[in-house]
Amino acid sequence: MGTNRMLDWMKNAPALAQDPKEGFDPDAVTVSETVDITAPAAIVWQILTDLPRYGEWNPFCVQAQSTLEMGAPVHMSLVNYISPGTLLPNCEYICGFEPEKLLSWWMPHSEAWPYPARRDQVIESTGPASCRYFSTDAFLGVNGIHVFRFAGPWVKRAFDDSARALKARAEAMAAQG
Repeated sequence: MGTNRMLDWMKNAPALAQDPKEGFDPDAVTVSETVDITAPAAIVWQILTDLPRYGEWNPFCVQAQSTLEMGAPVHMSLVNYISPGTLLPNCEYICGFEPEKLLSWWMPHSEAWPYPARRDQVIESTGPASCRYFSTDAFLGVNGIHVFRFAGPWVKRAFDDSARALKARAEAMAAQG
């Protein structure tokens, strides 16, 4: 993963040797394409935090529900890129919330699902009427590299699709004033 996309939590996270269950492996991170958006960061933030409207614009996460409080669950319905026409239920937990900058959720390790991961959606203001967006998915723990190799390509496609859709929605909203 490029050092320019290494997020603060990644720099400070325990390594696999320190935490085999949830340690960070820089080789097990999917990064979306970065999109430049001709809309203020505030509009992008509004879209990302308006979970009930995800189905109107997001081609991957078509339903989402959460209070967005730290530690709160995020219940999602995700398009299954492996089996078109089906949805995958998913529940992760809010772990990062910085208005107009960062929205993150994660799946902790459990015996029932030993595949922890963390998703970060990053907004970088580039001016009063523009910003940049990308997202990452870090597959954690000793199983992370295997999940990355299996799911990384379709997760990247899903995140790229979502980034382009977010750009389109934000620019349309900005144009409406």
